[in-house]
Amino acid sequence: MLELNEANFQQEVIQKSHEVPVLVDFWADWCAPCKMIAPILDQLAGDYGDLLQIGKVNTDQERHLSEQHGIRSLPTLRLYRNGEVVEEVLGAQPESALRALVDAYLVRASDSSLEQALAVAAGGDISGALQLLESAYAEDPGNPHLPLPLVRLYIQDQQLDKAAGLLDTLPRELRDSDEGKGLRQLVEFATIAVQAPDPATLEQNLADHPDDAEARYQLAARQLVAGDYDAALESFLELLKKHRNFGDGAAQRGLLAVFSLLGETDERVGAYRRKMFALLH
Repeated sequence: MLELNEANFQQEVIQKSHEVPVLVDFWADWCAPCKMIAPILDQLAGDYGDLLQIGKVNTDQERHLSEQHGIRSLPTLRLYRNGEVVEEVLGAQPESALRALVDAYLVRASDSSLEQALAVAAGGDISGALQLLESAYAEDPGNPHLPLPLVRLYIQDQQLDKAAGLLDTLPRELRDSDEGKGLRQLVEFATIAVQAPDPATLEQNLADHPDDAEARYQLAARQLVAGDYDAALESFLELLKKHRNFGDGAAQRGLLAVFSLLGETDERVGAYRRKMFALLH
């Protein structure tokens, strides 16, 4: 591990973080928790090799550097990527927590396979995309970027048992993430969609019978699984307006599934959440 100071911090942390993640440990000799994590950092340095750079700042010796970075408690661990602090943790941490922190920012060969698989899927070849991503995941099962896109591809390929099974095996932080929860619900709606008539038939049925709750639900499920989130939001909202209690709250579950898949930063989530609350209350 590198000993960091004012002279080398810019090069070894800020500049280096454009190549690989850089984990910086702000510590001191008198700090007992600092001594607890020292062997963990040694272990990580050995395990990750060139994929991760770890540096240490002795805050007693580098007081000005510590003040520049606003260090107020020890140990402070900061992870840098592309010149920015992307994560910060205070106090002693278990090895599993630090690995999870680092893994999210590693540059891995399997990430290139993921990009390739997504491009193949966007071109309509779901089977080819699955082969690429399954192979990448088998070679690098520790890459947290791979399993949720793989679940999504299984759903698109109507391999719903595989999708649900993979979700069950994932670490809690992935399984219980917004995307993980959304994909769990997507499996439920995919089960409905594969048994439903085609969209054109459903739309014609709704034109003839606009109060057909089952047809509205099936169409919304198909739209959701196809990734047509705008249409799915409108269909679930219409179902909520006319048939609030259909399917034991199916419309609300559908809206929540779309919210999870879009993520809270998507402006549609806030807009449709307000519409949903207005109808519910």
